[in-house]
Amino acid sequence: MTVEVNNMPGANRYEARVDGESRVAGVAECIRTTKLVAFVHTEVAPEYAGKGVGSALVRTALDEARASGLLVLATCSFFAGWIARHPGYQDLLYQSRSKVSD
Repeated sequence: MTVEVNNMPGANRYEARVDGESRVAGVAECIRTTKLVAFVHTEVAPEYAGKGVGSALVRTALDEARASGLLVLATCSFFAGWIARHPGYQDLLYQSRSKVSD
């Protein structure tokens, strides 16, 4: 199974399609500013659950954020959980860059 993920900036989301199908298998909705991208919701069609579609969405979106020099706000629990399990992406988190001084 091949998952293709595309950034759809006009729709404020990333879309995943499987094996060249026209049907969308999953989406990751986001809000982008010049310095930050907030991932607010991820949804995968039930028939693709557990098959790597969500992970492909997250990895592609985070790789693009890194390449664009953007920090990430993971308000979506799927994104937050995925990043927690993949330490190589934790440096992108807006929270990890914020320092609170007493």
